[in-house]
Amino acid sequence: RWSRGLGDVYKRQSQTWNMKKLQLLSLVLIACLILDQSTKYIAKHYLEGRGAYSYIGDTFRLVYSENTGAFLGLGASLPERVRTFIFSGLVALFLAGFLVYTIRSTNVTKTGFIASALIIGGGLSNLIDRLVNNGAVMDFMNVGIGSLRTGIFNIADMAIMLGAIMLLWYRNDTAE
Repeated sequence: RWSRGLGDVYKRQSQTWNMKKLQLLSLVLIACLILDQSTKYIAKHYLEGRGAYSYIGDTFRLVYSENTGAFLGLGASLPERVRTFIFSGLVALFLAGFLVYTIRSTNVTKTGFIASALIIGGGLSNLIDRLVNNGAVMDFMNVGIGSLRTGIFNIADMAIMLGAIMLLWYRNDTAE
């Protein structure tokens, strides 16, 4: 009887954590989608066709760009069907698989879970761009000093990078 009671407590704790995981995942995904898609909407309407706006001694630039490739435009010169297969089809499969893994994983830390949710949220937002914007992702931010500059990026890219850095930095973190 005592062991069944402990099993019930463990089961309730597990169900509570699963519910919290889903709530946290939903919160991060919704935040990524709203922030990224709203800033892309603003960028398209206020930056498209207007050149670059420079701030802080040209350290930060706002400039509208549509990227049909991957990171830094890699793959942009591939045939359209190949780009669609890779950047929409394979990315959608990866995101679905990573989402299932993230939800079902029993040994992920809270930090690892949030990091994974950021990667999924950013990837999903860029995938939405590709699906509604003829295979292109809208980018609009650029930072650098002189000729040393980043590629043009967006909020989704920032979420993906933050999630990846968190996964690498906290990969040995076992504390909840």
